[in-house]
Amino acid sequence: MKCLIIDVVSPAIAEELGKYMEVDTKILPTQEELAGMIGDYEVLIMRVDPAINKTILDAAKKLKVIGVCSVGLNHVDMDTAKANGVQVFNAPGLNGNAVAELTISKMLDMSRHTIPACNDVKINKNWDKYKFVGRELRGKTLGVLGFGRIGQRVGELARAFLMDVVAYDPYLPAEVFEQQHAKSMTIEEVLKVSDFVTIHMPLTPETKDLFNAKSIAGMKDDAVVLNMARGGIVNEKDMYEALKAGKIGGYASDVMENELAGGGLTEDAGFDSPLFECDNFIVSPHLGAQTSDASRDIGAHIINKVKEALDLK
Repeated sequence: MKCLIIDVVSPAIAEELGKYMEVDTKILPTQEELAGMIGDYEVLIMRVDPAINKTILDAAKKLKVIGVCSVGLNHVDMDTAKANGVQVFNAPGLNGNAVAELTISKMLDMSRHTIPACNDVKINKNWDKYKFVGRELRGKTLGVLGFGRIGQRVGELARAFLMDVVAYDPYLPAEVFEQQHAKSMTIEEVLKVSDFVTIHMPLTPETKDLFNAKSIAGMKDDAVVLNMARGGIVNEKDMYEALKAGKIGGYASDVMENELAGGGLTEDAGFDSPLFECDNFIVSPHLGAQTSDASRDIGAHIINKVKEALDLK
């Protein structure tokens, strides 16, 4: 039996599964490369790249289990996986605190201009505190789009800063909002009243380009959008135009629409976007779950799921 690991995950996965099978590693192969090699493996361990399409799954003649060390499954052709008898396991909730803390971090960075201030000191050799007058989170309204595990944790942390929390999630009963001290609203209402709006929704046809010129126009001019979910939820062209025109206060993201365009993380590939011109845009390279704590917890979960699925004792 053989296992293929195609992303940087907890080393405990290779160590434990290596007791039962041969474990190979190929970090972020292309779809074509993966299709060419997957036929030899019963287990695939991955995160979100590359997308697992029908071509890959049809080439995976021996594949029994895909362990996804992240939350979303929109990158896996679940219909074909089911038809081919491949079990797919993800790790819901186990990176929730890591993503929530990153969201709060970016709120503070945007509010206090810490990144441009740091650059002004280190790069420009300036020491001018008067250029960076910020605002506090206290008393501001945080709008949460997608009030699941991550969204609720963000709300909990925000309340510690004495923020008011409003949220949109059509799949939750009213008592959850009450328990979390959040007011349930429509998307339009959330956008209208919020000083900060944080996205914690999956990328679906319904959420694709949810933030566009029209929806941004319904927000406060100094509002900040935070996106720790998926890049495609924000129309980056419209966001760029809004930032340049002063129609919105800022955009802080951990994701972008074409994160792996032109080679992504491999072979020193470059990455660029018109958004990089905007001073009120900050970004990190999809590191929401990149903590040793989350990696440990996710690794243990995936190990248990794979062993259970394959009846490994």
